[in-house]
Amino acid sequence: MRERPGTTADQLAAALGVTERAARRYIGILREAGIPVESVRGPYGGYRLGRGTRLPPVVFTQEQALGLVMAVLDGQPAAIDPDDPIGAALSKVIRALPDSVGRQAAALRGYASATPDRHSARPDPATTNTLVTAVADRRRVLITYRGERGEQSDAEVDPWAVVVRHRRWYLLCHSHRADAVRTYRIDRVRAVRQLPHGFTPPDDLDPVAALETHLGVGWQYPTRVVFHAPYEQVAPWIRPPMGRLTPDGDRCVLVGSTRNPAMYAQEWLAVVPFDFTVEQGPELRAAVATVAARFGAALPPPSPRT
Repeated sequence: MRERPGTTADQLAAALGVTERAARRYIGILREAGIPVESVRGPYGGYRLGRGTRLPPVVFTQEQALGLVMAVLDGQPAAIDPDDPIGAALSKVIRALPDSVGRQAAALRGYASATPDRHSARPDPATTNTLVTAVADRRRVLITYRGERGEQSDAEVDPWAVVVRHRRWYLLCHSHRADAVRTYRIDRVRAVRQLPHGFTPPDDLDPVAALETHLGVGWQYPTRVVFHAPYEQVAPWIRPPMGRLTPDGDRCVLVGSTRNPAMYAQEWLAVVPFDFTVEQGPELRAAVATVAARFGAALPPPSPRT
Protein backbone atom coordinates (compact mmCIF):
# COMPACT_ATOMS: atom_id res chain seq x y z
CA MET A 1 0.00 0.00 0.00
CA ARG A 2 2.90 2.37 0.61
CA GLU A 3 4.40 1.67 -2.82
CA ARG A 4 1.07 1.42 -4.68
CA PRO A 5 -1.51 3.78 -3.15
CA GLY A 6 -5.02 2.88 -4.18
CA THR A 7 -4.47 -0.87 -4.09
CA THR A 8 -7.82 -2.63 -4.03
CA ALA A 9 -8.82 -5.56 -1.83
CA ASP A 10 -8.76 -8.02 -4.74
CA GLN A 11 -5.28 -6.80 -5.77
CA LEU A 12 -4.04 -7.26 -2.21
CA ALA A 13 -5.60 -10.72 -2.12
CA ALA A 14 -3.88 -11.70 -5.38
CA ALA A 15 -0.50 -10.36 -4.20
CA LEU A 16 -0.75 -12.18 -0.84
CA GLY A 17 -2.28 -15.37 -2.22
CA VAL A 18 -5.35 -15.16 0.02
CA THR A 19 -9.06 -14.52 -0.43
CA GLU A 20 -10.44 -11.02 -0.71
CA ARG A 21 -12.20 -11.54 2.63
CA ALA A 22 -8.87 -12.39 4.27
CA ALA A 23 -7.26 -9.29 2.75
CA ARG A 24 -9.98 -7.10 4.24
CA ARG A 25 -9.45 -8.81 7.60
CA TYR A 26 -5.73 -7.98 7.41
CA ILE A 27 -6.64 -4.35 6.79
CA GLY A 28 -8.70 -4.43 9.98
CA ILE A 29 -5.77 -5.90 11.91
CA LEU A 30 -3.49 -3.11 10.68
CA ARG A 31 -5.97 -0.49 11.77
CA GLU A 32 -6.34 -2.15 15.17
CA ALA A 33 -2.56 -2.01 15.53
CA GLY A 34 -2.62 1.73 14.99
CA ILE A 35 -1.59 1.88 11.31
CA PRO A 36 -3.71 4.58 9.58
CA VAL A 37 -5.09 2.77 6.52
CA GLU A 38 -7.41 4.97 4.50
CA SER A 39 -9.98 3.66 2.03
CA VAL A 40 -11.20 5.69 -0.96
CA ARG A 41 -14.36 4.75 -2.84
CA GLY A 42 -14.85 5.01 -6.58
CA PRO A 43 -13.25 3.67 -9.75
CA TYR A 44 -9.85 5.08 -8.74
CA GLY A 45 -10.21 4.26 -5.08
CA GLY A 46 -8.60 1.63 -2.91
CA TYR A 47 -6.49 1.40 0.24
CA ARG A 48 -3.60 3.71 1.03
CA LEU A 49 -1.56 4.64 4.09
CA GLY A 50 -2.24 7.99 5.74
CA ARG A 51 -0.02 10.86 4.73
CA GLY A 52 3.37 10.90 6.44
CA THR A 53 2.87 7.44 7.88
CA ARG A 54 6.09 5.89 9.08
CA LEU A 55 5.74 2.18 9.62
CA PRO A 56 7.01 1.01 13.03
CA PRO A 57 9.67 -1.72 13.18
CA VAL A 58 7.19 -4.03 14.93
CA VAL A 59 3.42 -4.15 14.68
CA PHE A 60 1.20 -5.56 17.42
CA THR A 61 -2.50 -5.39 18.00
CA GLN A 62 -3.53 -3.91 21.33
CA GLU A 63 -4.34 -7.37 22.68
CA GLN A 64 -0.92 -8.69 21.61
CA ALA A 65 0.92 -5.70 23.09
CA LEU A 66 -0.87 -5.94 26.45
CA GLY A 67 -0.35 -9.71 26.51
CA LEU A 68 3.36 -9.20 25.91
CA VAL A 69 3.68 -6.70 28.77
CA MET A 70 1.73 -9.00 31.10
CA ALA A 71 3.91 -12.00 30.19
CA VAL A 72 7.11 -10.03 30.83
CA LEU A 73 5.93 -8.72 34.20
CA ASP A 74 4.66 -12.16 35.21
CA GLY A 75 7.98 -13.81 34.40
CA GLN A 76 10.25 -10.91 35.42
CA PRO A 77 8.61 -8.68 38.06
CA ALA A 78 11.73 -6.46 38.15
CA ALA A 79 10.83 -5.28 34.62
CA ILE A 80 8.51 -2.77 36.32
CA ASP A 81 11.72 -0.76 36.81
CA PRO A 82 12.89 0.81 33.50
CA ASP A 83 16.49 0.64 34.77
CA ASP A 84 16.32 -3.16 34.98
CA PRO A 85 17.89 -4.78 31.87
CA ILE A 86 14.63 -6.51 30.95
CA GLY A 87 12.70 -3.40 31.91
CA ALA A 88 14.87 -1.31 29.58
CA ALA A 89 14.23 -3.75 26.73
CA LEU A 90 10.48 -3.62 27.41
CA SER A 91 10.63 0.18 27.30
CA LYS A 92 12.21 0.04 23.84
CA VAL A 93 9.48 -2.26 22.56
CA ILE A 94 6.75 0.00 23.97
CA ARG A 95 8.32 3.11 22.44
CA ALA A 96 8.43 1.39 19.04
CA LEU A 97 4.68 0.72 19.07
CA PRO A 98 2.17 3.00 17.36
CA ASP A 99 0.82 5.62 19.76
CA SER A 100 -2.67 4.16 20.09
CA VAL A 101 -1.29 0.75 21.10
CA GLY A 102 1.85 1.86 22.91
CA ARG A 103 -0.09 4.25 25.15
CA GLN A 104 -2.14 1.39 26.60
CA ALA A 105 0.90 -0.86 26.99
CA ALA A 106 2.80 1.93 28.78
CA ALA A 107 -0.16 2.53 31.09
CA LEU A 108 -0.33 -1.16 32.00
CA ARG A 109 3.39 -1.24 32.73
CA GLY A 110 3.26 2.06 34.63
CA TYR A 111 0.32 1.32 36.90
CA ALA A 112 0.73 -2.42 37.48
CA SER A 113 2.56 -3.74 40.53
CA ALA A 114 4.53 -6.98 40.56
CA THR A 115 5.70 -9.03 43.52
CA PRO A 116 9.07 -10.77 43.15
CA ASP A 117 8.84 -14.58 43.19
CA ARG A 118 11.09 -15.76 46.02
CA HIS A 119 11.15 -19.25 44.51
CA SER A 120 12.30 -18.14 41.06
CA ALA A 121 15.91 -18.42 39.90
CA ARG A 122 17.10 -16.30 36.99
CA PRO A 123 19.86 -17.80 34.83
CA ASP A 124 22.52 -15.63 33.27
CA PRO A 125 21.33 -14.63 29.74
CA ALA A 126 24.81 -15.10 28.23
CA THR A 127 25.15 -18.58 29.74
CA THR A 128 21.67 -19.52 28.56
CA ASN A 129 22.40 -18.25 25.06
CA THR A 130 25.63 -20.30 24.87
CA LEU A 131 23.76 -23.44 25.91
CA VAL A 132 20.90 -22.85 23.47
CA THR A 133 23.43 -22.31 20.68
CA ALA A 134 25.16 -25.58 21.59
CA VAL A 135 21.79 -27.38 21.54
CA ALA A 136 21.04 -25.97 18.09
CA ASP A 137 24.54 -26.74 16.76
CA ARG A 138 24.63 -30.16 18.46
CA ARG A 139 28.00 -29.42 20.05
CA ARG A 140 29.30 -30.89 23.30
CA VAL A 141 30.01 -28.42 26.10
CA LEU A 142 32.10 -28.30 29.26
CA ILE A 143 30.15 -26.77 32.13
CA THR A 144 31.23 -25.69 35.60
CA TYR A 145 28.35 -26.38 37.96
CA ARG A 146 27.73 -25.19 41.51
CA GLY A 147 25.78 -27.69 43.58
CA GLU A 148 23.15 -26.94 46.20
CA ARG A 149 25.77 -26.82 48.97
CA GLY A 150 28.09 -24.57 47.00
CA GLU A 151 30.53 -27.20 45.74
CA GLN A 152 31.74 -26.79 42.15
CA SER A 153 32.58 -29.46 39.57
CA ASP A 154 33.15 -29.72 35.84
CA ALA A 155 31.10 -31.94 33.54
CA GLU A 156 31.42 -32.69 29.84
CA VAL A 157 27.89 -33.07 28.48
CA ASP A 158 25.89 -33.35 25.27
CA PRO A 159 23.22 -30.63 25.61
CA TRP A 160 19.97 -32.13 24.35
CA ALA A 161 17.52 -29.37 25.26
CA VAL A 162 16.85 -26.32 27.40
CA VAL A 163 13.55 -26.69 29.26
CA VAL A 164 11.67 -24.08 31.30
CA ARG A 165 9.67 -25.64 34.14
CA HIS A 166 7.81 -23.65 36.81
CA ARG A 167 9.95 -20.55 36.04
CA ARG A 168 13.19 -22.46 36.39
CA TRP A 169 15.50 -23.15 33.47
CA TYR A 170 17.05 -26.60 33.12
CA LEU A 171 19.62 -28.18 30.82
CA LEU A 172 18.66 -31.72 29.82
CA CYS A 173 21.80 -33.52 28.69
CA HIS A 174 23.89 -36.68 28.57
CA SER A 175 26.80 -36.58 31.01
CA HIS A 176 29.90 -38.36 29.76
CA ARG A 177 31.38 -38.58 33.25
CA ALA A 178 28.30 -40.36 34.62
CA ASP A 179 27.37 -41.98 31.28
CA ALA A 180 23.75 -41.14 32.06
CA VAL A 181 21.05 -38.56 31.47
CA ARG A 182 21.38 -35.58 33.78
CA THR A 183 19.49 -32.35 34.44
CA TYR A 184 21.22 -29.16 35.57
CA ARG A 185 19.68 -25.92 36.74
CA ILE A 186 21.06 -23.27 34.41
CA ASP A 187 21.15 -20.61 37.15
CA ARG A 188 23.79 -22.79 38.86
CA VAL A 189 26.00 -23.09 35.77
CA ARG A 190 28.98 -20.88 36.54
CA ALA A 191 30.78 -21.29 33.19
CA VAL A 192 30.23 -23.02 29.86
CA ARG A 193 32.57 -23.66 26.96
CA GLN A 194 31.60 -25.21 23.64
CA LEU A 195 33.76 -28.15 22.52
CA PRO A 196 34.49 -29.32 18.96
CA HIS A 197 32.80 -32.71 19.45
CA GLY A 198 29.36 -33.18 17.90
CA PHE A 199 26.54 -35.43 19.08
CA THR A 200 23.19 -36.81 17.95
CA PRO A 201 20.26 -36.57 20.38
CA PRO A 202 17.81 -39.48 20.73
CA ASP A 203 15.32 -39.66 17.86
CA ASP A 204 12.31 -40.00 20.15
CA LEU A 205 13.39 -37.33 22.64
CA ASP A 206 10.55 -35.53 24.41
CA PRO A 207 12.46 -32.89 26.42
CA VAL A 208 9.62 -31.99 28.79
CA ALA A 209 8.71 -35.61 29.58
CA ALA A 210 12.38 -36.59 29.97
CA LEU A 211 13.01 -33.70 32.35
CA GLU A 212 9.96 -34.53 34.47
CA THR A 213 11.06 -38.17 34.71
CA HIS A 214 14.67 -37.44 35.65
CA LEU A 215 13.72 -34.86 38.25
CA GLY A 216 12.19 -37.73 40.22
CA VAL A 217 15.18 -40.09 40.29
CA GLY A 218 18.70 -40.05 41.66
CA TRP A 219 18.04 -37.92 44.74
CA GLN A 220 19.42 -38.43 48.24
CA TYR A 221 16.38 -39.93 49.98
CA PRO A 222 14.65 -43.01 48.47
CA THR A 223 10.87 -43.25 48.69
CA ARG A 224 8.32 -46.04 48.35
CA VAL A 225 4.64 -45.27 48.91
CA VAL A 226 1.76 -47.74 48.60
CA PHE A 227 -1.62 -46.24 47.72
CA HIS A 228 -4.69 -48.21 48.80
CA ALA A 229 -6.56 -47.50 45.59
CA PRO A 230 -6.37 -48.73 41.98
CA TYR A 231 -3.72 -47.38 39.64
CA GLU A 232 -6.29 -45.76 37.34
CA GLN A 233 -7.64 -43.60 40.17
CA VAL A 234 -4.30 -42.56 41.62
CA ALA A 235 -2.33 -41.94 38.41
CA PRO A 236 -3.91 -38.55 37.57
CA TRP A 237 -2.68 -37.20 40.92
CA ILE A 238 0.94 -38.27 40.52
CA ARG A 239 3.45 -35.87 38.99
CA PRO A 240 6.49 -37.39 37.24
CA PRO A 241 9.03 -35.93 39.74
CA MET A 242 7.34 -37.94 42.51
CA GLY A 243 8.62 -41.18 40.98
CA ARG A 244 7.26 -44.10 38.99
CA LEU A 245 3.77 -45.39 39.73
CA THR A 246 3.01 -49.06 38.97
CA PRO A 247 -0.16 -51.13 39.54
CA ASP A 248 -0.19 -53.80 42.27
CA GLY A 249 -3.51 -55.62 42.20
CA ASP A 250 -6.16 -53.35 43.67
CA ARG A 251 -3.41 -51.04 44.93
CA CYS A 252 -0.50 -49.20 43.31
CA VAL A 253 3.09 -48.44 44.31
CA LEU A 254 5.04 -45.21 43.85
CA VAL A 255 8.83 -45.59 43.88
CA GLY A 256 11.17 -42.61 43.59
CA SER A 257 13.51 -40.35 45.50
CA THR A 258 13.66 -36.80 46.80
CA ARG A 259 16.09 -34.27 48.15
CA ASN A 260 13.36 -32.58 50.21
CA PRO A 261 11.18 -35.03 52.21
CA ALA A 262 9.26 -32.20 53.90
CA MET A 263 8.19 -30.74 50.55
CA TYR A 264 7.36 -34.22 49.23
CA ALA A 265 5.05 -34.83 52.20
CA GLN A 266 3.44 -31.39 52.49
CA GLU A 267 3.06 -30.34 48.85
CA TRP A 268 2.75 -33.63 46.99
CA LEU A 269 1.45 -36.48 49.12
CA ALA A 270 -0.90 -34.30 51.18
CA VAL A 271 -2.99 -33.42 48.11
CA VAL A 272 -3.48 -37.01 46.88
CA PRO A 273 -7.03 -37.92 48.01
CA PHE A 274 -6.34 -41.61 48.73
CA ASP A 275 -5.07 -43.53 51.75
CA PHE A 276 -1.41 -44.49 51.55
CA THR A 277 1.40 -46.13 53.51
CA VAL A 278 5.04 -45.00 53.38
CA GLU A 279 6.89 -48.32 53.17
CA GLN A 280 10.39 -47.03 52.49
CA GLY A 281 12.27 -43.90 53.38
CA PRO A 282 12.66 -43.06 57.10
CA GLU A 283 13.11 -39.40 56.18
CA LEU A 284 9.80 -39.36 54.30
CA ARG A 285 8.05 -41.23 57.10
CA ALA A 286 9.26 -38.63 59.58
CA ALA A 287 8.10 -35.81 57.30
CA VAL A 288 4.64 -37.40 56.93
CA ALA A 289 4.43 -37.84 60.72
CA THR A 290 5.21 -34.14 61.18
CA VAL A 291 2.46 -33.13 58.76
CA ALA A 292 -0.02 -35.50 60.45
CA ALA A 293 0.82 -34.12 63.89
CA ARG A 294 0.43 -30.53 62.68
CA PHE A 295 -2.95 -31.26 61.14
CA GLY A 296 -4.04 -33.18 64.22
CA ALA A 297 -3.05 -30.28 66.48
CA ALA A 298 -5.20 -27.97 64.36
CA LEU A 299 -8.37 -29.72 65.56
CA PRO A 300 -9.95 -28.53 68.83
CA PRO A 301 -10.31 -31.14 71.54
CA PRO A 302 -13.72 -32.84 71.66
CA SER A 303 -16.25 -31.17 73.90
CA PRO A 304 -16.98 -33.09 77.11
CA ARG A 305 -20.41 -34.72 77.18
CA THR A 306 -22.92 -33.21 79.53
